[in-house]
Amino acid sequence: MKFLFLACLSPRTGNHTTAERIRSHIESAGHTCELRDVAEFQSPADVAHLISQNPTFEGALAIHLFRAGRLLLDIQLPFGVIFGGTDINEDVKVEQKRVVMEQVLLKARFAVAFTDKLKEAAESFLLSQRSKIFVQPQGIQTEVAEEFCWTEFLSSSGISIKHVDKLRVFLLVCGLRRVKDPLYLVEVFSEWHCEDPLNVLVIIGPKMDPVLTVEVEAVVKSRGLLGPGEEPSGASCCNEKVLRCGQQLRLRGHVRSHLGGHGSWSTCAGQEYSRKCRRGAA
Repeated sequence: MKFLFLACLSPRTGNHTTAERIRSHIESAGHTCELRDVAEFQSPADVAHLISQNPTFEGALAIHLFRAGRLLLDIQLPFGVIFGGTDINEDVKVEQKRVVMEQVLLKARFAVAFTDKLKEAAESFLLSQRSKIFVQPQGIQTEVAEEFCWTEFLSSSGISIKHVDKLRVFLLVCGLRRVKDPLYLVEVFSEWHCEDPLNVLVIIGPKMDPVLTVEVEAVVKSRGLLGPGEEPSGASCCNEKVLRCGQQLRLRGHVRSHLGGHGSWSTCAGQEYSRKCRRGAA
C-alpha cells in the first residue's frame, strides 16, 4: 500500500523525529510512505489535488488533528490521525480549532494517542469517539556506543565525578522554544539540588527561540549555573550545579539515538557504560 503522511517537519523537533520513525516503521512492513510537510499545503483542497494527481495513494496519516488532520477533510481515502500534545494542551482551548478537530476525528477511521492520559483528555474535550481512539506508547530504541564514556561526559559538563555512581542525573531534551519552556523546572530543581547535590539537571537542546534563549541564559547566569560551553569554577563548581541550555551537546559523534532531530543518549545506558569505562582504566 502507498500512504500519504502529513506532519509538521520543522527541523530539530519531536514532530519531525516521530514522523520519520513512523515512516520508517511503515516502510519496513513493506509499504510505501510519502512523508510531506504541512507547510507545503494551504488548504484541504491542495491535498485533495495532490491525491487526484497520484491515484496510487490508498490511505493517509497525519500527526496533529488540527495542524495536519484538517488538511485531509476533503479527501476520499481512509485516513488515521495521531494526537499531538499541542492538540490537547493548546488547540482544543480555541473553539474554532476544536470544532475542526472534532470534524477530523469524526471522519478518521482511527486515532492514536501515545498515552492513556492523552486519550482521556481527548475524550473529555472532543465529541466522544472512544471506540476510534487507541493507545500506542512510543518506543525508542537506544544503543550504547562503546567509545562513549559516561564519566567523561559528566566531567565535560562540569559535574564532579567523585560520586558518579551515586549521582541522579535528570536529562531534559528540548529545544529552547516557548511551548517547551524548560525554565519551569529550574527554580524548583535548583532548590532540590541545594538540599541534595547528588540531584543534577542537564538540559540539552538547540536554540530555536532567540527571545527565550536570552531569558534562559539570564536565569542561568543569575543562579550561578553553568551555561553552554562554560567551565565550572567557584561556587558553581563547589555546589556541582550544572545547566546546559540552548546548545546541543556534542558527544564526539558517538550518539546513536535521535530525539528532536539531533542526538541524545540514554542516561541509564551511560551510567552502565561508565562502570565499564572505569573498570577498563583500573
